Amino acid sequence: MDYKEFVRAVEKQMNQRMMGGVKVSLYTAVKNNGKERTGVLIETPGVNISPTIYLEEYFESYLEGQPLGHIVGELIEFYENIKKEESWDCGRILTYDGVKDRIVFKLINTAKNRKFLSTVPHRMFLDLSIVFYVLFEATEEGTAAMAVSNNHARQWNVGTETLWQDAVRNARKLLPAEMMTMNCALKEMLRKSCGQTPQTENLLLGAGKERDGMYVLSNSLRNYGAACIAYPHIMETIGEILQEDYYILPSSIHEVVIVPYTREISRREMDDMVRDINETQVADEEVLSNHVYLYERSTGRFLGRNVRSSMGN
Repeated sequence: MDYKEFVRAVEKQMNQRMMGGVKVSLYTAVKNNGKERTGVLIETPGVNISPTIYLEEYFESYLEGQPLGHIVGELIEFYENIKKEESWDCGRILTYDGVKDRIVFKLINTAKNRKFLSTVPHRMFLDLSIVFYVLFEATEEGTAAMAVSNNHARQWNVGTETLWQDAVRNARKLLPAEMMTMNCALKEMLRKSCGQTPQTENLLLGAGKERDGMYVLSNSLRNYGAACIAYPHIMETIGEILQEDYYILPSSIHEVVIVPYTREISRREMDDMVRDINETQVADEEVLSNHVYLYERSTGRFLGRNVRSSMGN
């Protein structure tokens, strides 16, 4: 059974087993970097919030020997845990006042998303682009969000600069930046994989005195956390913590790795490291950039290939 046959079989079995008029259909979304992902869209009668569960990881389990019926059972159980019993008030998105406190932003690769960028308000940052979205809800199971399009901006009569100012303010509250040692980040991942509550440090708040050769910067949700490098004063704060210049390795759209500057490793070698990780360890739709940035603490500037930018946000 190939992937297309797998998703059709999942759709059929889920529809056979769903109760209460719940309808399951296939849904293909164009994700970051123009990559497509296919999942099942689950619609509940009387509720206008319909979750999509993407199936690529489940297909891998199937190829490893997991029975299809068991996989369908897991999908139904997951849906039962995340489903909403009430509709979201769609009237709120008709005016900017209804969403302005939920506007946040993320960073994406400019060159790989030119078609998408032509349809949304955006702001350049280094050689990347800042785009905006409405964060309706965020839980450990996932997020409910809506990209802000040019049509939304026209309907709301709002400009990019207003979106940026509100997104910065909201990000600090809804998605605060967190920086931890690589050792702590690995422990957090291990605890999550074991179903345990992770113990997180945040060096940005003065928590923890341990130092490391590598650090991870993301937001509290670990979702589109690479955007933290565009938060005002965060790069400056990291410089004060490390007391030296540092490299920023864009490991994915969800986080970056901070490495104190050293002459022992050239920027070309660092670029090669990022490129290799992107090609072998990061999903195509989660790649942010193939090269590192250097933050110069004395000037507050990013230095990178074809990049020179101050932090004048």
